Amino acid sequence: MTTATECIEIQVDSRQVLDQRLDDAVSGLQELAMVTGTHGILLTRLKPGHYTAALSDQVPFGMTRELIH
Repeated sequence: MTTATECIEIQVDSRQVLDQRLDDAVSGLQELAMVTGTHGILLTRLKPGHYTAALSDQVPFGMTRELIH
């Protein structure tokens, strides 16, 4: 089971905007992850243009993983 202490939802219509929003989300989550040092970042593609970025105890600290549903 994945425990997310912070989750950011991202919905976009263009690839350029997607890349920037994902970068921004990961940067913000990296700062939060540094506080505890126990969670990594999980990016989940729910459908085209719809993603979530979350801290997860299922991803090792310092890592970012992508999951496609």
